[in-house]
Amino acid sequence: MFKEWFIRKSNALTARRRVKVAPEHLLLLLPHCMQWSGCAQNVREDIANCKQCGKCRVGDMKALAAKYGVRCVVVGGGRRAVEEVRRESTHAVVAVACEKELVAGVLATLPKPVLAVNNTRPCGACRDTSVDPDEVEKAIRSLLFFPFL
Repeated sequence: MFKEWFIRKSNALTARRRVKVAPEHLLLLLPHCMQWSGCAQNVREDIANCKQCGKCRVGDMKALAAKYGVRCVVVGGGRRAVEEVRRESTHAVVAVACEKELVAGVLATLPKPVLAVNNTRPCGACRDTSVDPDEVEKAIRSLLFFPFL
C-alpha cells in the first residue's frame, strides 16, 4: 500500500516539476526480469542484442527507445541501475520495475527526476515480467522536449 502511494506521489511531483529533456538525456531503465526466461540473448550487455521475437516486452521497449532516440538499458540489479541513473548524461529517467525496486531506486537517485512505471508479474516475482508499452510511451513523451512540435 505504501509503495503504490509513494510511486504515485513521486510521479506527481516529477510531473509538477515540468521536467523536459532532450532525447539523448533521457534514460529508459528496464529490469532483467522483463526478458523472457527462455531467451539466449544477452540484453543486459546491450539491448541491441534483442532479436525482437515478441516473446517478451524487451523488443517493444527497444522499439520505443529507437522511436524517440532515448538510451535504453536493461539492468540486473539496483546497484547497476543507480550507476546508470547517476551518469552525467542522464538528466531524467523512465524506470520500469516492481514497486519495491522503484521505491528504492527513486530514493537512491534523488533529486534526479524519475517517472516510475510498475511492471506486471504474470509468472510471479522476478520472472517473465511485463509492462504496458503505452504507459511507458506516455511517460517518455511527458519528459521529452520536442522543439519541433
